[in-house]
Amino acid sequence: MSSIRKHVARKVVTLAADVPCREAARLMAERKIGSIGIRVDGQLTGLVTERDLIAAVVARGGDGSLPVGEAARSLPRVTPDATETECAALMRDHGTRHLLVEESGEVIGLVSMRDIIALMLDEKQFVIEQLNTYISGR
Repeated sequence: MSSIRKHVARKVVTLAADVPCREAARLMAERKIGSIGIRVDGQLTGLVTERDLIAAVVARGGDGSLPVGEAARSLPRVTPDATETECAALMRDHGTRHLLVEESGEVIGLVSMRDIIALMLDEKQFVIEQLNTYISGR
């Protein structure tokens, strides 16, 4: 099993925690992304997704002025050396599709369920190719 290191998204779009939710929604629509990292004192501390915004604003009849940090949630953290299996288990156990990736005590990016699935599929395809080579004798 390989690590998630090469799948870490290091260029995460972020906003300060005190920015209104409507700004996060506008930025997601403009950039065609489904989540935005939340910064507190310059540090990436969590994530807000489209689903989070719906639950925190739309479902409660809000006007979008709620600070985005109040709609965000903290995420479990992993190191870049974590395996896809470890990440998938953490995502399952915490009911999330994203993990913060931390190295030397600093958050360096995030990894998504889509990244983990791609890594798992790549590894399965590699095993299939190796078995085909072994069976065919080439």
